[in-house]
Amino acid sequence: MKTYTYTEKKDTRSGFGAGLAELGRTNPDVVALCADLTPSLKMGEFIKENPERFFQIGIAEANMMGIAAGMTIGGKIPFTGTFANFATGRVYDQIRQSIAYSDKNVKICASHAGLTLGEDGATHQILEDIGLMKMLPGMVVINPCDFNQTKAATIAIAEHKGPVYLRFGRPSVPIFTPANQKFEIGKAIQLTEGTDVTIVATGHLVWEALEASKVLNEQGISAEVINIHTIKPLDDKAIIESVSKTGCIVTAEEHNILGGLGESVARVLATQKPTPQEFIGTNDTFGESGTPAQLMDKYGLNSSSIVEKALAVIKRK
Repeated sequence: MKTYTYTEKKDTRSGFGAGLAELGRTNPDVVALCADLTPSLKMGEFIKENPERFFQIGIAEANMMGIAAGMTIGGKIPFTGTFANFATGRVYDQIRQSIAYSDKNVKICASHAGLTLGEDGATHQILEDIGLMKMLPGMVVINPCDFNQTKAATIAIAEHKGPVYLRFGRPSVPIFTPANQKFEIGKAIQLTEGTDVTIVATGHLVWEALEASKVLNEQGISAEVINIHTIKPLDDKAIIESVSKTGCIVTAEEHNILGGLGESVARVLATQKPTPQEFIGTNDTFGESGTPAQLMDKYGLNSSSIVEKALAVIKRK
C-alpha cells in the first residue's frame, strides 16, 4: 500500500496567495479585487508587485462581484477574494445574474470555508457553499486539499474560460501533494489503490481519508482513496471505475451532506452503477464556535469516522 507523509503544515489560503502572486508575474490580464480582507486572503505579495492591478472594494461584496463581471468585458481575468460565507451567501444574486447567467470569466476565490474557520462560529462557517455554487449552470467548483494543490489550482483556473468557484481554508494542514503538480480541472487523483472500499474525499478531508486508509490496511482492508478536488465537473469515470472494483464507497467532505460532494457522487452512482454509499459531512446543521480540531471531531469529520463508515458500507455489499 502506498503511504503518504508530510514534513510541513500550511494553510491552503497561503497556497492561493502564492498562486495569485505567480499569476501576477506571468499573466498581465489577471487582476485582483478584495472586500477588505487582504491579509486573510494572503494577497499581499500580489498587491506589492502589482499595485495598479489590485482594487480594494471595501465591505461591499455585491459591488465587488459586479465590478469583476464588468472587468471581464475588457479582457481582464478578475480574482475576487473574501470569506466563503460572504463570497457566496451574501452575494448569490450578483453571482447568479452578473457572473453565471452572463458567463463572465470571474474567479470567485473563497477562504475560511467550513467548520475549520473555528472560533468565529456558525454565522461565518458556511457549510452550504459548494451546493450553492455547483447548482449554477456553467460554474466550475474546486476544493483543493493542501497548500501545493491550492497554488496549482489558482494558477490553472486563470486558463479556464468561464466562472470558477475556488474554495480554501484558514487552518494549517499537512502538505502531501507534489510542489510541481499539474492541476487538471475535472480530473480526480487516485492516491492509493484498493479492492475493498472506495473513499472519495475533498479539501481538508483528503488527508483524513489517507489516515483512515492506513488504519483500515492494518485491519486487512484495502481502501482506494481518491482526491476529488473538482466537484463540478465531477470525474464520473474515476468514480465508476473505482466502485466497479471495490463494490462500495464512502464520501467525505467538510460541508453539509445535503448538496455537497456526496450527493453529486450519489447521482453518478444512481444513474450509472447503483452502489452502497456512506456519507461523511455535517448533517443538516449549522456549526458553532470552537477550535477547528474540536469541531472536526464533534461533527465526525475525521479519520476515525471515515474508518467507521468504511466498515459499515463494506457490510452492505
